[in-house]
Amino acid sequence: MATQSIEAIVDEMTLEEQVAILAGADFWSTPENERLGIAKMRVTDGPNGARGGGSLFGGVTAAAFPVGIAIGASWDPELAEQIGSAIADEVKSKCAHVALAPTINLHRGVTNGRNFECYSEDPELTSALAVGYIRGLQSKGVAASPKHFVGNESEIERTTISSDIDERTMRELYLRPFEDAVKKAGTWAIMSSYNRLNGTYTAENEWLLTDVLRKEWVYDGIVMSDWFGSRSTAPTVNAGLDLEMPGPTRDRGDKLVAAVHSGEVSRETVRSAALNMLRLMERVGSLNDTTPFRERADDLPEHRALIRKAGAEGMVMLKNDGVLPLSPEAKVALIGPNAKEVKIMGGGSAQLNPHYMVSPFDALLARIGAENLSFAKGCTNHRWEPILTGDFELSFYRGHDLTSEPAHTQSMDSVNAFWVPPFAGGQVDPTNFAAKITGTYTPTTSGIHHIGAHAAGCARVYVDDELIVDCWEDAWTKGRTFFEEGNDEVVGAVELTAGRAHDIRIEFRSKTPDNLNHSALRVGISVPMTEADIAQAAEIAAQADVAVVVIGRSGEWDTEGWDMEDIHLPGRQNELVAAVTAANPNTVVVLQTGGPVEMPWVSDVAAILQAWYGGQEAGNSIVDVLYGDAEPAGRLPQTFPIKLSDNPAHSQDPEIYPGLNGHVRYAEGVMTGYRHYEKHGIVPMFPFGFGLSYTDFDLGQMDLSEDGDDVICTIPVTNTGARCGSTVVQVYVGDLEASVERPARELKAFAKVALDAGETKIVRMTLQPRAFAFFDVTAGQWRIEAGSFTVEAGFSAADIRSIATVQRDDALIPV
Repeated sequence: MATQSIEAIVDEMTLEEQVAILAGADFWSTPENERLGIAKMRVTDGPNGARGGGSLFGGVTAAAFPVGIAIGASWDPELAEQIGSAIADEVKSKCAHVALAPTINLHRGVTNGRNFECYSEDPELTSALAVGYIRGLQSKGVAASPKHFVGNESEIERTTISSDIDERTMRELYLRPFEDAVKKAGTWAIMSSYNRLNGTYTAENEWLLTDVLRKEWVYDGIVMSDWFGSRSTAPTVNAGLDLEMPGPTRDRGDKLVAAVHSGEVSRETVRSAALNMLRLMERVGSLNDTTPFRERADDLPEHRALIRKAGAEGMVMLKNDGVLPLSPEAKVALIGPNAKEVKIMGGGSAQLNPHYMVSPFDALLARIGAENLSFAKGCTNHRWEPILTGDFELSFYRGHDLTSEPAHTQSMDSVNAFWVPPFAGGQVDPTNFAAKITGTYTPTTSGIHHIGAHAAGCARVYVDDELIVDCWEDAWTKGRTFFEEGNDEVVGAVELTAGRAHDIRIEFRSKTPDNLNHSALRVGISVPMTEADIAQAAEIAAQADVAVVVIGRSGEWDTEGWDMEDIHLPGRQNELVAAVTAANPNTVVVLQTGGPVEMPWVSDVAAILQAWYGGQEAGNSIVDVLYGDAEPAGRLPQTFPIKLSDNPAHSQDPEIYPGLNGHVRYAEGVMTGYRHYEKHGIVPMFPFGFGLSYTDFDLGQMDLSEDGDDVICTIPVTNTGARCGSTVVQVYVGDLEASVERPARELKAFAKVALDAGETKIVRMTLQPRAFAFFDVTAGQWRIEAGSFTVEAGFSAADIRSIATVQRDDALIPV
């Protein structure tokens, strides 16, 4: 359909029809218009897959790809493009047209619960990967919607807090990935963030959505709200927010029609937004898409292979005293809470129901056989008690009276529910209902068991009619679960008998939300682990040739809706590593986290492999790297500090982090990430860009030449080792004579290079004028100041191998 056709359509629409497509019809789609033959347009959560239209838990299975920080660690835009293309297939299998991805906020600090979902602390690395991912998605007619625009670098009070960021910092850091998403990738959609920006909600921020995005960057796609992130009628429409999600509408519909009639919103503004929506529908092919809505689980072999490859490409070897790669004949003690229990993704809206999951234990068992493999869990690392599973009956009630007749009853196999309309067969009011879950639990061991519960709503748990957990009415206190709508977990203890079926009754009641409209419940149970479990792990380690300890966090910790309080490993994992290392010095630590952790044992272990959350093939990817079938090809996209207080967002002033009186102030300005460590002389545990290989590399002398206004960097790189491998050549620029404070070095170009043993390649990278500029707020343009600039090439921000200088003249570069 040509542009003229959508202009004809928009002009044929009544005001009410134009308004209708500016808000969702339900949680995942826009409304259809039968009169004009306009079909629904559907969206699905991402970015490490496509969950489809189900709840956060369960639903049709989908391919689970490595998380954002793992893709960031690949330093490979071509790989990001391949992943985007594969996820486009997944989006189509879920009968959707738009992926709510990628997440391209930056790692301002190290405790952000959503860092796992973002690529990097650096804007240029993030930009390059975002461009690749978006191009991959949109090459198959699926729209990307990079998020969250802008200033969402923390999850604390994220729906209301004001991120106070000066314009230069915004332009040079936080807007940069979105700028390239528009100018280089041509993204068709963008999602606004929940937070305020310098006091104004981003969904109502005309400077951001119109002046910068549409006028300066010449953007012609749509801007959609984050879910329930639109809070007003006229201000959002006038600012440039095209689509309110989800539906049914809270702020538009009749309210927007009335705003037009009263003159608060012009008819031309509504027409323009509706035209934007039609343009997106045309691009993704949804205008007349009458395909029956039937989600599929397409478990494709090419997706399996790509996920396995990508897991290794993003894996970072932080230390290796020669124990890796493992000998095929070695007897292995596999230890740790992440060894058998599969941890493949972060939490929140990025989670999905994978086709399958491969644990490190599964993969090692297949590789070396049971005769060469021993296992001990050692300790736990859960944030919440492990989910209670079994055969349960779930009954829903109209209103809060649990003694009335149920309105709807269904089975339930795990007590982990996230309720958004439609649910309960549509028989209850989503804002005013109750639920009861009944069944039995038969433990395998006798003794004290811990039962934990948290809910977006009120909840209580009974065992054999005894109240064990109380989160009801006055006992319920708002916490940091279920996107800041739930309470923190309440844990009770109960004595249970092995082999006996204990009666379980769980009661729930909805409550008025603060910001996001949903109800949710999670109940878990476990037997506490003891010193004996750590001792057992040390014992099997002593009897093996090598101990592989798989530790870290999970999607309970690395999750949307909260920030971590510290970067200690949860539970007794540090004690576990110490005990195992004392028993066997050939100890390899495999870390699964969404960011850095403190490592008090770093000098004691033989090797450390940062594996992140690698998607459904995580176990296979880990074993591929452990045995050298694949290279640990990743490099750190985020600086790993020695301790929490070293990181850029740490301050004695709470307004800098975590925020105070509704404001969080980005006082560090452009000095974030590796720039912060360099400025303050802080030596990190592992620097930005760092990563070891199974071979060695060297850089020759860099040569600089000029091509018009561009500077061409020519650098020879050699594999000096005995096997093939890859490395990342990184180019940093520094201004030696700046009139404003600038970082000593800023990443401006990089290239991932694969080399055979002994091979040399000449790498050429182009530095365009913006690589030498800072944003001059007074001029409203990018400024290059005359003088000398350093151009440094190396293998990390702290491993510079070649330095050259270049002279630049004064210049202004328009936005």
